Amino acid sequence: MAISATSRVDRPAISLEPPLGILGAVAAGLFVAGLVISTVQAGGSPFPSPFGDAGEALEYFRDHAAAVRTGAVLQFASAIPLALYVAGAAARVRRFAAGFAPALAAVGGTLAVGFLILSGVVSWVLTVPEVVTEPAVVRALHTLAFLCGGPGNVMSTGLLIAGLALAALPQRRLAPWLLGVGLVIAVVAMCTTAALTVTAAAFLLPVARFGGMAWLIAVGFLLPRS
Repeated sequence: MAISATSRVDRPAISLEPPLGILGAVAAGLFVAGLVISTVQAGGSPFPSPFGDAGEALEYFRDHAAAVRTGAVLQFASAIPLALYVAGAAARVRRFAAGFAPALAAVGGTLAVGFLILSGVVSWVLTVPEVVTEPAVVRALHTLAFLCGGPGNVMSTGLLIAGLALAALPQRRLAPWLLGVGLVIAVVAMCTTAALTVTAAAFLLPVARFGGMAWLIAVGFLLPRS
């Protein structure tokens, strides 16, 4: 018996959309694992701040190349599930919103992934023996890794969060309190740009970063598919 065109059209399509909540958790887990494992490998010494003493930072990169490389690899790896999350979340919000907000989420998420990858790559370069013999090169790469993985990534993640929250706001696709928290986190993430000129503003980076990770995981599980 021939299959009618109507039956072919009405047949439900198989969804290939990734599980956003799981992807968000994996991305956050890999990033945090990079921080923890590299710190343990370095004997409890955390990744140095570019605002600190240049000599101490140079000594850290010389003595703890394995720890730096572990952190760089896991940071790079965390960008993979984050990229899948961004693609899935942007596609999902386009089903019930159009215009600026979905585009903002896509652009912000793409930038966040790009900055995270670049920070991981630059950090990996800091483990090359020939590089750590040049203090000026180490200082430049160290600062670049911080700017990409710090203000660059966090600010871009704020754009992603703002886009998702604004897309879900008109039709209340998420709980009002969750939308409010997301917009607050997005504003704080934007304010981390001040760290480029005011060192004291750097304390906003972990607030926005880890708050944003938690928000994205929650939204990944709660954002409706249709």
